[in-house]
Amino acid sequence: MQRTIGNPLSWTMHILGSAADYVGVIVAPAADPDARPQTRRLTLSDLGLVLRKGWADLGAMRSDIMFVCLIYPVMGAALLGLAAQDDQAHLIFPALSGFALIGPVAALGLYEISRRREAGVPVTWLALFDVLYSPRFPRILMLSCFNGVIFIAWMLLANTIYDVTLGPEPPASLAALVRAVVSTPAGWALLGIGGAVGLVLAIAVLAVSVVSFPLLLDRDVSLPVAVTTSVKVARDNPVVIGAWGLIVALGLALGMLPMLVGLILVLPVLGHATWHLYRAAVV
Repeated sequence: MQRTIGNPLSWTMHILGSAADYVGVIVAPAADPDARPQTRRLTLSDLGLVLRKGWADLGAMRSDIMFVCLIYPVMGAALLGLAAQDDQAHLIFPALSGFALIGPVAALGLYEISRRREAGVPVTWLALFDVLYSPRFPRILMLSCFNGVIFIAWMLLANTIYDVTLGPEPPASLAALVRAVVSTPAGWALLGIGGAVGLVLAIAVLAVSVVSFPLLLDRDVSLPVAVTTSVKVARDNPVVIGAWGLIVALGLALGMLPMLVGLILVLPVLGHATWHLYRAAVV
C-alpha cells in the first residue's frame, strides 16, 4: 500500500484520531461501536451555511442573547487583569489568544438555544443556563476541565517561552515588549516558538471540542464517544475544520476590538454556528 505524507493538519488529526480511538476502547470497553453517531463529509460551502444560520439565531434572540453576552467582554477583561498583574505584560497576548481554548465552554448556553429553536421549543434567555440541569452535565463538566487544563498549560508554556527568549526579567512596559518582539532576534524566536506551540494546542482543542460539546447536549452519549466522534469529524474533514478554526480565530481577534466589546456580537454568532456545524457533521 502506498503511503503519502499529508499536510500538518491532516497528519495531526490522524494522530489524534488514533489516540482517541484507543482511549475510547480503554475507558469504555463494553461500549457497542455501533452506538457511535455516524458522521458526514463536510464542504467549505457548509461553513457559509452554518454562519448564516448562526446569524439567524442571533437575530431571532438578539435582545436576550446580547444582554446576557455582556459576560464575554467581562471574562476577557478578567483574563487580561490576571495576566497584567505583577508586571506580567508578556502574558497579555497569550491570555487573549487563549480565549479560543475556552470558547467552546463559554458558548454552551448558545448551543442550547440553537438546539431549542431548531426543535421548535419556546426559548428565553434562561435557556442559556439549562445546560446545568442536563443529566449529562457531569460529562460536560469533565470535558470543560480538559479545555481549562489546556488553557493553563498554554499560559505556563507562554511564560516559559518568554523566560528563555526575552526574559527572565519582566518587560518594563507593554510598549517595550512590543518593540523587543518585532525588532530583536529573541523576539522573533518568541513569536516563532510561541506560535508553533499555540498552534498545536489549538489544533488539539479544536479536534476534541468541535462537535463534542453540542453532541453531549443533544444526545445521551458517553464522554469517550463524544470526544472520539469529534476527533473523527476533524480527522475526516481536515481542510473544512481547519478553515473553521481559522474563522473562529479571526472572529475572536476582531471581537476583541474595541476593548473586547465586539465579543458581544462575535461569540454568539460563532456559538450558534458551532451548533449548526455539529448538526451538519453528525447524523
